Amino acid sequence: MSKSATIRADFLEAGSGPLVMLVHSSVCGARQWRHLMEDLKDDFHVRAVNLYGYGKTPPWSADRPQSLHDQAQLVETALPTDVETFFLVGHCFGGSVAMKLAACLPGRVTRLVLLETNPFYLLKQGGHAAAFAEAMDMRNCIKTFGARREWATAAEMFANYWSGPGSWQNMSIDARNTFSEALKPNYFEWDAVMNETTPAEKWAGLLPRSTLLASDPNTVRPIREIMAILRRVCPAWTFEEIAGAGHMAPLTRPDLVNPIVMSFLRLD
Repeated sequence: MSKSATIRADFLEAGSGPLVMLVHSSVCGARQWRHLMEDLKDDFHVRAVNLYGYGKTPPWSADRPQSLHDQAQLVETALPTDVETFFLVGHCFGGSVAMKLAACLPGRVTRLVLLETNPFYLLKQGGHAAAFAEAMDMRNCIKTFGARREWATAAEMFANYWSGPGSWQNMSIDARNTFSEALKPNYFEWDAVMNETTPAEKWAGLLPRSTLLASDPNTVRPIREIMAILRRVCPAWTFEEIAGAGHMAPLTRPDLVNPIVMSFLRLD
């Protein structure tokens, strides 16, 4: 039996109606979706899952590298037993987990929303050497300083990369401490996104035709180039550019992101 089969995911819940599962990005946890949950709860039954090491979900143990399949199995434990089909939304690392979950449950995910999804392995696979090297620099930062338990150093680099220069400096001491602690699960998440092997060309057949891929056109280079790869191999998907939103838009600019997500989920 796999690790994920023996551990149940913690989740937040609201509303009633068709089921929408929300999968958060690294560091954030399920609470990143509080604004979207509020917007959706009148029309949907919403469950926002905490991945390994977030909320009350136990941390990942270091006995072997984590995989996207492990995280997808974990999210599956949060599905109600009486629901056959559902909508699925994922941001950044949560987007990669959502892709894997949808592929593992063929026909059950009827609409999929990917917000700046981060399957970095596609960059290496597709020969995007510079973008892959940039992602590897961040991965190596987390792995190096995390192994030394120098989490504040890793968190400063992580925050400034994903949220913009000066982001760490603008945090209070308490916020920095909270961020540093929340970064710890990311040490294992890098294995999941780097060790995946599904060829880019297969995703069009594995994921629902009703998939929305949304990003800021000025986001960091690795995400921009992942978006380009997925646009090329999955031309039937719906694509949205959210100019000026930034990578962390589900938290920082829900006013821009939530209407797009809600509109897509409500399509007939």
